[in-house]
Amino acid sequence: MAAKKKTVSADSGNPFSTLVNLWPYMWPVGRADLKARVIWATVFLLLAKLVLISVPYFFKWATDALNGKLDMAGILPVFLLGAVVLVVAYNFTRILQVGLNQLRDALFASVGQHAVRQLAYKTFVHMHQLSLRFHLERKTGGLSRIIERGTKGIETIVRFTILNSMPTVIEFLLTAIIFWAAYGFAYLAVTAVTVAAYIWFTIKASDWRISIRRTMNDNDTEANTKAIDSLLNFETVKYFGNEDMEAKRFDSSMERYEKAATDVWTSLGWLNFGQGVIFGLGQAVIMIMSALAVQRGDQTIGDFVFVNALLMQLAVPLNFIGFVYREIRQGLTDIEQMFDLLEVEAEVVDRPDAKDLVIGQGPEKGAIAFRDVQFSYDPARPILKGISFDVPAGKTVAIVGPSGAGKSTISRLLYRFYDIQGGSITIDGQDVRNVTQKSLRSAIGMVPQDTVLFNDTVVYNIRYGRPGASDTEVQAAAEIAQIDRFIKALPDGYETKVGERGLKLSGGEKQRVAIARTVLKSPPILILDEATSALDTTTEHEIQSALDLVSKNRTTLVIAHRLSTVINADEIIVLRDGQIAERGTHSGLLQQEGLYASMWNRQREATEAEEQLKKVRENDDLGIVRRGAPAAE
Repeated sequence: MAAKKKTVSADSGNPFSTLVNLWPYMWPVGRADLKARVIWATVFLLLAKLVLISVPYFFKWATDALNGKLDMAGILPVFLLGAVVLVVAYNFTRILQVGLNQLRDALFASVGQHAVRQLAYKTFVHMHQLSLRFHLERKTGGLSRIIERGTKGIETIVRFTILNSMPTVIEFLLTAIIFWAAYGFAYLAVTAVTVAAYIWFTIKASDWRISIRRTMNDNDTEANTKAIDSLLNFETVKYFGNEDMEAKRFDSSMERYEKAATDVWTSLGWLNFGQGVIFGLGQAVIMIMSALAVQRGDQTIGDFVFVNALLMQLAVPLNFIGFVYREIRQGLTDIEQMFDLLEVEAEVVDRPDAKDLVIGQGPEKGAIAFRDVQFSYDPARPILKGISFDVPAGKTVAIVGPSGAGKSTISRLLYRFYDIQGGSITIDGQDVRNVTQKSLRSAIGMVPQDTVLFNDTVVYNIRYGRPGASDTEVQAAAEIAQIDRFIKALPDGYETKVGERGLKLSGGEKQRVAIARTVLKSPPILILDEATSALDTTTEHEIQSALDLVSKNRTTLVIAHRLSTVINADEIIVLRDGQIAERGTHSGLLQQEGLYASMWNRQREATEAEEQLKKVRENDDLGIVRRGAPAAE
């Protein structure tokens, strides 16, 4: 069953739906301080717009005063002091307007960053809530790029939606009223046509650019995915000497990104040019109208200057309308995939009435029971076909079988990475589907075949089993896992960095770290999922002794490929094609001379052949040494 989408989708085809989903982040619930900042930022922005409208008037009055045409007696007598006062007032209002804008930005900064943090946090948490299936099908590099671009787009949308769209409309309305009241309907008509044409062209051109932007984003995501995937598989690249191939694959994606990015910037140039032409024509018409009126004596030079200044001020919000529209649309494009991630429903979720798993007290705790369990990753290909078995409390049960028999699937179902389609899985009589996932997983410890460590220190990776553990407890766990001496011999001891995915450590060392953090977690149930199958025979024996110590008095389920690691299990279950083919103790299964005995004989023969080959090589090496030794005198 693939991950499902929610009914309501926030996509770039429905910007209003996306803005509705963003509203809780722009007006955060339970944060009265941030709401107050939004209100005060809006107040200061409106004040800045009112002050801005007064700037051209001071310019007009100063011009007329210098020209000897100022007639304001009885209206503003203070300005009769002369043009110098008007010039000072003109520049003071400009400074005041800039100050109000900066105060607005300062007030709103924390609101925008809070929105970025909250939505990024929600996305990160949601990623961990999605099923294992989702993450196996996704590419890590692509996911990281989507989240990175989405968080940047959030701030853009929040800031421009709250602080710029409505005030820009208000400024245009104030400008239109002034033109109509002071100079007549003709000026208003030309201004309205210019603004309408400007906005229409901006929207059409921006919509065209959005498709180009989306192509650029797709190529950027693809290039980043290939880069991260290649770096994560650094050793594999080196094994096969395919550095040139990886570079060509990355460059191929970057070539497509280069073309799309070039188209984005080219289209921006055409957009700006078209906007300049439209506004320039409208401004030219109005300036000609004003110039003719000055010649007729209907207007003063101050009116001519006033009209020009008002138009220049109008150009700023008009250009900002285009900028706001482009940024919001591009922001919607950038967060489109992030919202798609948030709309993916988790495949495995806690039931509304789910309770914490309760493990029994004393040695008899953590009994596991599989009853007629049926499961398939794909309905057309069943994996488990009605298997039933028990793992008694404090006992060890091993699951073995050929590859593809469904062994590792059992551990994934017990961890509830997937939900079964039939039957039940219980721990101490409690169905794992009826308890919370957190309590279930806190009761189980896992030592996997492929141990992946965080790119941090040794102590961090061990303490990951129980983050609140003390240094003494960490060291005690390391001693039980038989890795304490190795760690102390490192140059930086427990503070040694293990590298990306733990690549600085050997396979055996990583396994011991995995054992140590499981010991530190101290769970009542232990799963060993082919924990030694990737190790050499000598290391396997060393690790196995540590595992035997850890699993003592714990309910243990062993998923094994090498049968030599399960001969002491209380019961061995042999899977074949998703069904239990045989079950019993090691000696009992050998006596049956069935599938288990056949697997045991093949592995024993392979081991003996390997040991014989090793002895032959050792003898050959010894012979070479003897033949090369100087004769005794």
